[in-house]
Amino acid sequence: MAGYESESEPMWDEYDWERFLQQQDHKTEKYMQLLETYLDDPQRDEIIAREMGWTQLLDAKDWSAEVDALLDEDANEEDDFGMDKAARSAETFEEHNLYRAAFALTIWIDQLFDQTGDTIDEIGMTIAYLKRALKAITISMDAAAQLLSEKLITPAQYSVLQQRLFQVRDGIITLMGEYRGEWRRRFGSEGFRS
Repeated sequence: MAGYESESEPMWDEYDWERFLQQQDHKTEKYMQLLETYLDDPQRDEIIAREMGWTQLLDAKDWSAEVDALLDEDANEEDDFGMDKAARSAETFEEHNLYRAAFALTIWIDQLFDQTGDTIDEIGMTIAYLKRALKAITISMDAAAQLLSEKLITPAQYSVLQQRLFQVRDGIITLMGEYRGEWRRRFGSEGFRS
C-alpha cells in the first residue's frame, strides 16, 4: 500500500486488494446486522463498538442523536415519497439528486486521476475496484432483463439501458486492460497473477 510498504513488504496487487475489500465487506455486513439488532437499544453505540472491536470508540462521543436524526430524515423522505409518488414518477433518473451526486463524484474522481497521472501507486487497488464495478454492471444487466420480463420497462427503455450499461462495461474493461498493462510495465509479469 502506498505510504505503508516497506522494503520487505511487496506492493499489493489486485488480488491482495480484493481480499482486503472482501474483509471490509464482511465487517460492513456485521455492522449492519448489529445496527439492525440494536437500533432501539439506548446502549446501541457501545454494544456495536464492543462487538466490532472498536474499543477506541467506547469512550468517544455518543452519536445516538445524530444517527436517530438521520433515520428520522429517511423516514420523513419515505413519507414524502408516498405522497409525491405520482409527481416523482415523471422524473427521469438524470434529474434525481442521488444521480447528480454520483455524477459529480465521478467527475471529481476523474479530475483527481487526471491531476495525479502516473503517480498513482495503487494500481492493484484500482484494478480490484474496476473488477467490482464490472460485477455491478453484470448485476445491473440482469436486473434490466428482469425489469423487461416483468414488463416494468418497455423494450425501447431496455434497449437504451442496455446500450448505456454496455458502454460503461466496455470502458471498465478498457481501463482494466490499461492498468494491468501498467502493472506489468512497472513490476513485470512475475508480479501479476492472471
